[in-house]
Amino acid sequence: MEHPYTRYVALGDSFTEGVGDEEPDLPNGVRGWADRVAEELARTRPDFAYANLAIRGRLLGQIVDEQLEPAIALEPDLVTISAGGNDLIRPGGDPDLLAARLDEVVGRLRATGAAVVLFNGPDIAMTPVLRSIRGKVGIYNANLFGVAAKHGAVVADMWSARHLQQPQMWAPDRLHFSPYGHHAIAMLVLDALGVHHDLTAMEPEPLPARNWQRMRLDDLHWAREHLAPWVVRRLRGQSSGDAILPKRPVPGPVRPAEQHEA
Repeated sequence: MEHPYTRYVALGDSFTEGVGDEEPDLPNGVRGWADRVAEELARTRPDFAYANLAIRGRLLGQIVDEQLEPAIALEPDLVTISAGGNDLIRPGGDPDLLAARLDEVVGRLRATGAAVVLFNGPDIAMTPVLRSIRGKVGIYNANLFGVAAKHGAVVADMWSARHLQQPQMWAPDRLHFSPYGHHAIAMLVLDALGVHHDLTAMEPEPLPARNWQRMRLDDLHWAREHLAPWVVRRLRGQSSGDAILPKRPVPGPVRPAEQHEA
């Protein structure tokens, strides 16, 4: 069944760029849920084009300042925007102020006539590094549903997607989604849009049983390889996206999914 979308533009941070779903042959070395959504949307629309302006590490204000006007200039009929997660991780990140800013952005995007998809935050109760901000995420999510209702936007509901809590859905850094997670989120987006698609749920391989010594070693490895560099960047005022450019700055055709799965 053909859908109505011909030009899709994705805005956001590392989540939308596709970090955690590494694929060296693609721009920026990542694929991600937005690419997967675009691949499905292109399946039935030969004229379909896709741009992705997201850059890892970006705060909401940076996404607005750097990506909003370029996105509008591309004249999309479908926009996804996920923003605010990096703000909430930081001390002082205010979910009410962030939602108010996002409200303005969604209003601008919807005024162009484009369909807009928003994302609430997943329930991160099981993620040690993020568990402390679960309350702020919940407040932001509640505000976000109000923003969507006000402007007629669509929400891809990650909070209710309990399968995203499986450890296999997360990348080794415990901050980003794995290929399994990105695939599941692509399905959420397409379902939220009411678009028929050919994606089916991927069943991750069960994780091997771990004793407490193994768990402790894994935690130490994670702290050394992932947490420590993140803390150092914060202290230095650096971002993982400082030297990164948008991977798809202009709308273009999409490589079929079959070429990735082969």
